[in-house]
Amino acid sequence: MAATIEELLARVTKPARYTGGEWNSVVKDWDSTPVRFVLCYPDVYDIGMSNLGLGILYDILNREPDVLCERAFAPWEDMEAELRREGVLLWSLENRRPLRDFHVVGFTLQYEMTYTNVLNMLDLGGIPVLSEARGEDDPIVIAGGSGAFNPEPLAPFIDAFVIGEGEEVILELAALVRAWSRERTPRERRLEDLLRVPGVYVPRFYEARWDSAGHFAGLEPRHPDAPPVIRRRIVEQLPPPLTRPIVPYLQTIHDRAAIEIQRGCTQGCRFCQAGMIYRPARERSPEEVVAAARELLRNTGYEEISLLSLSTTDHSEIVPMVEALTTAFPGLKISLPSTRVDSFSVDVANAVAKGKKHTLTLAPEAGSQRLRNAINKLVTDADLLGAAENAFAHGWTSIKMYFMVGLPTETLDDVAGIVELGAKVRDIGRRYIGNRARVRVSTSNHVPKPHTPFQWARQDTAEELEVKHEILRDGCRRAGVEFSWNDPRDSFLEAVLSRGDRKVARAVYEAWRRGAKFDAWSDYFRPDIWSEAFKAAVVDPAWYAHREWDTEEPLPWDHIDCGVTKAYLKGQWRAVFQGKTVGDCHHGTCNVCGMQKFDTLRGEPGVADCVMKLGKLVELRRARKIEGELLQLV
Repeated sequence: MAATIEELLARVTKPARYTGGEWNSVVKDWDSTPVRFVLCYPDVYDIGMSNLGLGILYDILNREPDVLCERAFAPWEDMEAELRREGVLLWSLENRRPLRDFHVVGFTLQYEMTYTNVLNMLDLGGIPVLSEARGEDDPIVIAGGSGAFNPEPLAPFIDAFVIGEGEEVILELAALVRAWSRERTPRERRLEDLLRVPGVYVPRFYEARWDSAGHFAGLEPRHPDAPPVIRRRIVEQLPPPLTRPIVPYLQTIHDRAAIEIQRGCTQGCRFCQAGMIYRPARERSPEEVVAAARELLRNTGYEEISLLSLSTTDHSEIVPMVEALTTAFPGLKISLPSTRVDSFSVDVANAVAKGKKHTLTLAPEAGSQRLRNAINKLVTDADLLGAAENAFAHGWTSIKMYFMVGLPTETLDDVAGIVELGAKVRDIGRRYIGNRARVRVSTSNHVPKPHTPFQWARQDTAEELEVKHEILRDGCRRAGVEFSWNDPRDSFLEAVLSRGDRKVARAVYEAWRRGAKFDAWSDYFRPDIWSEAFKAAVVDPAWYAHREWDTEEPLPWDHIDCGVTKAYLKGQWRAVFQGKTVGDCHHGTCNVCGMQKFDTLRGEPGVADCVMKLGKLVELRRARKIEGELLQLV
């Protein structure tokens, strides 16, 4: 007889990861609720519960009277061992039902290094890992998130991908499930129905082509209703903020309430996928944010709120927003997780610090002005040093700076420039607070991402990166600056999965069969397993990571239209080598990236007017006289 769930919980660490029953979780009657979804995050509960997107979809679905939506997360190694030893299937947290019992199993693809966890969760949940092996009684497996913008490395395992924002399409999927249950629709028909939903890609109805050398040559529809290009879904306006989130029993990565104050970013950093795939910029008003904060605090008991955005201080009304929040909630701690590198952002951080000024985080990304221009990170040394001076002068004791190494056109002089900037910031700190000043430099290795101008760039080899890391280690030690870096082997695999095609999917399968999981965790990442998997799948990973791609060759993600045109990305790639930059259209003229013509799939005149909307925001920003208001606020 298999052990009970309670018996398993007694044998594992952090059993609260698997119990459910948290404050604000929703448990509906299984037998009387006809439409059943489970949302899966392919990492541990502690990380997955910090994902706002999962919480938003959970809330939207559970507001439907005839729909239940539950959650599941990747079990840690001790729980997986117990599940396999006892023959117990991975369950949902709310009704503790095996994943295979749901109509739809949905995965959030936030990071490529979780892909083997997707396969592992399917297997543990009693669902055939390969889509083609699933039968009439198996769930439809759907995936969305930023990883879905190149779906091919997971194409054999996922029945359908949702491309873009899910707040509206998730309800369309629920309507389909209602019809399927009522009409007892066979599986093949269900997949055909998904094929006709705007923004949904069903890999089964597309066939990959290869050239004589065995390289990707294109993807062709093989069903009359399969569109050659899938355009991403965009919501016209941000939906109402999530004000009744689930409050976990254990500490999570982001253990605070969160309000999305802005979606999209138009700064145009050439390495940044999120800045391309989440355009246009859409904002919440200060009034809406204050109202949401009031509900959040009432419903959760949190004493800290994070204002979420790709660049929080780019919000055109960030100062009146902060002022309104601090006035309405005098004891509230406000977190700004993403800010620009300038004194204005430091002023805003000072305004919300509440006297607790420890570490301020800035992201210059590159060590020289030339390289920052190449990546279109429009930040100067003066911006960075001015921000550091402002911070240390106002009581901050630590500054952490994020940089990237391995960027296109980078030289060793650019790398040495990181050390020089770190030393200058350290000197500024010493002038104000002496040896208490702490400066940390953290570097990540550049990973070329689809739908960015750098999607054609080569990634540095491990040997090339090691030379740069050595310069940084020695230089930072001499300058009295702390230094941390990422393992090049992690970044290499991430690049292969980011730019992979269906051949890479074979390697994902082989790696999982050999025991790969939790690849994003350094203690569990096994490069040897992946090396064996690439050999077994007859895949040359260096071909995907370490060569510069031709701008005319077919890309595995060409069938996904994110709104920013390939012509625009090509132009931005050429600009890297011409020393040209483009401004932020949030503060100036349109850069003609393609979004100005990217109408919603419902046929309404929506995001096509993004230029007009952003122009109004610019006028508003100027009219508010931000600098003067900020001085009064501080």
